Amino acid sequence: MTSQSYFHRQIQLWGEETQELLATKKIAIIGSGGLGSSLALALGTSGIGEIDMIDFDTIALHNIHRQIAFTLKDEGRYKSKVVSDLIKAKNPFVKTRGLVMDFGEFSHLGKKYDLILDASDNFDTRHQIDEYSSESGIPWIYASVESFVGQVCFFEHGRFTAFNTPPHVPNGIAAPMVMHIASLQANIALRYLAGLPVTRDKLYYLYFDEFGDLVTQKFSLPS
Repeated sequence: MTSQSYFHRQIQLWGEETQELLATKKIAIIGSGGLGSSLALALGTSGIGEIDMIDFDTIALHNIHRQIAFTLKDEGRYKSKVVSDLIKAKNPFVKTRGLVMDFGEFSHLGKKYDLILDASDNFDTRHQIDEYSSESGIPWIYASVESFVGQVCFFEHGRFTAFNTPPHVPNGIAAPMVMHIASLQANIALRYLAGLPVTRDKLYYLYFDEFGDLVTQKFSLPS
């Protein structure tokens, strides 16, 4: 097996030079649950050279219906380890690790990344990622899901504090919406890492209205 044959369809999309560029990139996905599982499946086989999954939590039964990397036999195992193993099983050309720790511990490792993806579902962690990104100069992509609503934003110069949203626990989450938002987040990440244009510091707000129409709105962040 060669990387050219494995990534054949992507190479058709943008050529071998761009595919080789992806192999030099390193990303960290903070959280290995609903969004993190979907991000791992979307990006784990894209040709990114190194992917670290960060999560201290274990898999519970109620996670499995919307966290697509897991099956019933995974209950009780560490999420980051299971997701990392899945990436390895699907892609022989990636270096991946499952780190069992919270973001505070991770931020002191001193590793350099090209991009950080938020899959934390946690306001405190997002504020920590925002501070870390500002201090390190590493851009990050925020995402969140609740009910049939999702948000995504590529932060480069904007700050997460601009949202000024009080933390709360979601009432419920539709599993396909998790995958939909993760797909948008993954596409933005892949385009950025491949050197293609992406919209930065603008919030994508997606939801299904009362008539079942999918509405996409974009809001610029205050400078």
